[in-house]
Amino acid sequence: MTAHNHKTKTYTKRDIVKRVASACDEDISISTKLVNGVFTAIREILMTANPSVRIEVRDFGVIEVKPTKSKPKARNPKSGELIYVPARRKTHFKPSKLLKKFLSKPLDEESDSILTAKKSSIINN
Repeated sequence: MTAHNHKTKTYTKRDIVKRVASACDEDISISTKLVNGVFTAIREILMTANPSVRIEVRDFGVIEVKPTKSKPKARNPKSGELIYVPARRKTHFKPSKLLKKFLSKPLDEESDSILTAKKSSIINN
């Protein structure tokens, strides 16, 4: 089976809460408050961008809001009509060196390292 045949696993905030609770040996209700607080803080900081802002989290990455230029001669692809697109803001994520190094590994090595990590996690627990 090739890598592109796998269905992408989607993680929700609830999954993150469970992992935080497990990692910190805390109750789910406390972890829920903490995770919600972190996401609220990040969202509020990003929404203060005037016109740009940058959040740097070591060993994770940088989340930025950057301004875009206006496009006075953009074209509507459906009708071909020339339209004006005003300047706006966009988000950008740049992974940390640690994350980038992991993601740059060939997929077969990645699978091996994930299986090894899962096995050691099972053995240690």
